[in-house]
Amino acid sequence: MPLPDLTLSLQFARFDGAAGHRAALPRHKVARWIRHALALDAEITVRIVGAEEGQQLNRDYRHKDYATNVLTFDYAQQPVVMADLVLCAPVVAREAEEQNKSLEEHYAHLLVHGALHAQGWDHETSAVDADEMEAYETAILQELGFADPYAK
Repeated sequence: MPLPDLTLSLQFARFDGAAGHRAALPRHKVARWIRHALALDAEITVRIVGAEEGQQLNRDYRHKDYATNVLTFDYAQQPVVMADLVLCAPVVAREAEEQNKSLEEHYAHLLVHGALHAQGWDHETSAVDADEMEAYETAILQELGFADPYAK
């Protein structure tokens, strides 16, 4: 079965170290990772931001005053998935280092995670939902050639 179509806008804000993040996120890889997580065609904007913008968005939209790794703004799930995925580069880099993962590997996981949120998956509703979402993320990432992101 062919993968869904994806219209992708990939944006990089100006922040210290942006070049390294841009190098880890070639457009064709970002599109491949997201397409593998989609059940339907999609129009998705991916924006890579610095700590200040990440914190401001998390504070303004989730009322949490810190920068988080990925924020998903989902606008429609049918007939086409429409969403913005905002990833905070310094948080992603720190987490990748803490988890002994490459930057590419962690970005792939977070983009899959965000794409699933854009389609209605939610890990904060119950332990069962969290387990199901984690299992699906793991299966998608293994299909893409990455290790289980939740393996300790």
